Amino acid sequence: MLDAPMLGLDFVADDSRVGFRLHSLGVLNWGTFNQRVWRLDLGGRNGLLTGDIGSGKSTLVDAITTLLVPPQRVAYNKAAGAEARERSLRSYVVGHYKSERNEITGSTRPVALRDASSHSIILAVFRNEGYDQAVTLAQVFFWGKDTQG
Repeated sequence: MLDAPMLGLDFVADDSRVGFRLHSLGVLNWGTFNQRVWRLDLGGRNGLLTGDIGSGKSTLVDAITTLLVPPQRVAYNKAAGAEARERSLRSYVVGHYKSERNEITGSTRPVALRDASSHSIILAVFRNEGYDQAVTLAQVFFWGKDTQG
């Protein structure tokens, strides 16, 4: 194993949080996190998401996944063990939160918190304390009224 001083690298004395770690996550109009900025501030420490079914744990994991994984490879709601195609980027942007059943036809349709002209923003800051560096990743999503995506 190489010794860090031999390489000329200057690390912090406490290497328990080496590498780029999630410092903060902010979402606006992402899934059921609606109409204001919702923040998760970890400061690079480990965190534990807990809550009832449907409280938004998987929604936050999917926000981070959306920032880090190429769009064609994202499998939404896998943290909750969901079937493929249960959620989509569009369902997060418009905020689908339940399905309504049509008693006459027997079909269901999703109900959204926002209309198709809404936008969603995901922003995450990752910090590497060892090198005193930060990287900010952000994505803005918008569906026009007359478009499919």
